[in-house]
Amino acid sequence: MTARDASLTTDQKALTINLDKFKYGSIVEIGAGQEVARRFFNVGAAAGTIAKTMSAYDMAVSDDIYGNVDRYVSRARLEQMLDKEYQQVVNRLTGVRPRNTAFFAYAATVTARSFKQQNECHGWIGIRAQLHPGAEPSDIVLHVRMLDQDNAQQAEALGILGVNLIYGAYFYHNRPEWIVESLSDELGSDRIEVDLIHFSGPYFEDVDNRRMNLHLIRSWLTRAVIINPEGQVQVPGELFFRQSVLVIRGLFKPVTRVNADMMQSGQQHFRKLESVEDDSMVSLAEVTMSSPTGGEIANDADFLDRADLLASLGYTVMVSDYVRFFRLRAYLRRYTRKPIGIVLSVRDFTTLFDEKYYDGVEGGILEAFGKLFPDNTQVYVYPSRRQGEAETTTLHNVQVPDHLRHLLAHLVDNGKLRAIEPCDESHLHIDAADVLADLRADRGDWEQAVPEPVAETIRKRRLLGFDSE
Repeated sequence: MTARDASLTTDQKALTINLDKFKYGSIVEIGAGQEVARRFFNVGAAAGTIAKTMSAYDMAVSDDIYGNVDRYVSRARLEQMLDKEYQQVVNRLTGVRPRNTAFFAYAATVTARSFKQQNECHGWIGIRAQLHPGAEPSDIVLHVRMLDQDNAQQAEALGILGVNLIYGAYFYHNRPEWIVESLSDELGSDRIEVDLIHFSGPYFEDVDNRRMNLHLIRSWLTRAVIINPEGQVQVPGELFFRQSVLVIRGLFKPVTRVNADMMQSGQQHFRKLESVEDDSMVSLAEVTMSSPTGGEIANDADFLDRADLLASLGYTVMVSDYVRFFRLRAYLRRYTRKPIGIVLSVRDFTTLFDEKYYDGVEGGILEAFGKLFPDNTQVYVYPSRRQGEAETTTLHNVQVPDHLRHLLAHLVDNGKLRAIEPCDESHLHIDAADVLADLRADRGDWEQAVPEPVAETIRKRRLLGFDSE
């Protein structure tokens, strides 16, 4: 098969599984009803698929069945559910079902729109399945955000998503990227956000989970993915909750000493804010998958190489498809009311004050800046001095188009844009494009322009086109 059939409806998928008498398992759902099970029952022949359905809403009942847990809507609870339900269906039915039965357990624990409060609507969803009879099981786990505005719509979306996941696990397991793409079938991108997916088990041993999470972005299932220094994908809502966030945006191709100095200087200034504390601050390096100039977009391997270079310095990495800074701020503001700091180079003003950069924004550059600074957001501007130049360009002497000079002055005078000083001025001349050209040819002193762990990683793994031979 060279192309996935994206025309299949949810009911067609559910009926296909129901009519396959060798796929058999349990469906347990906590929160938003039992919409996945309902889908299978509604199309008919569900007795051929479903051994058991259950919804343990009461916390005491849930604890009695699955064991205690700190949070009920959590990955820990989902894994408890998958462990219990999968073992139960295998232990009880292996001896009485046909030998070529492939067992599964589907589980979900979610908090949907509440009757009494406008709570964050999210959940953990997963399937544990034998992908051929008698095999050790493989898992697919998702973290989702429900975007519909009422409980009934959210429940419907979860039902569609669950059928898509079960069908994808069985029919697309040899093409995991198709599993990702199929999650939004009949949903589009405005009803469900999937901000984490994790594959594990014998059928997925060769799957790069980071790449599959980048595929979530390319499939319009999320706008950003967070990767910690250990290479693990994290749930944004858990990482950013009640945290102050400082983010530096760049191509990081490669990460240079000036990038590291920008982050250090930004951290020093950000920490001076009264409401920022070290133990509740996240420092983030953000790489966008979208080109603000419409240029060539890198492939996933390239983004992951850069994430590895940033990880060598201990940075948490955010890969996003946000082009404009105000979109980045709005994304972070979903999860925290604490201060947000954005560190950028004065070199970015060429784009930032180019009105073509805001084509498609109804209010143009004025709307964009209004959305960047509606609340407790600080933008720190780092200086630059290009090779051969005597004068350093700073926030206070940077040139912008004449008709925008008053806008810049307004933002500076009101503390929206804040100048920061380098910790080490000797790095100001570094230009990443020059460094990249030198490292690819293995010439010059490119290793002196990047932090030592970055140079070591580039050489050891031959990243970014480096070849010493």
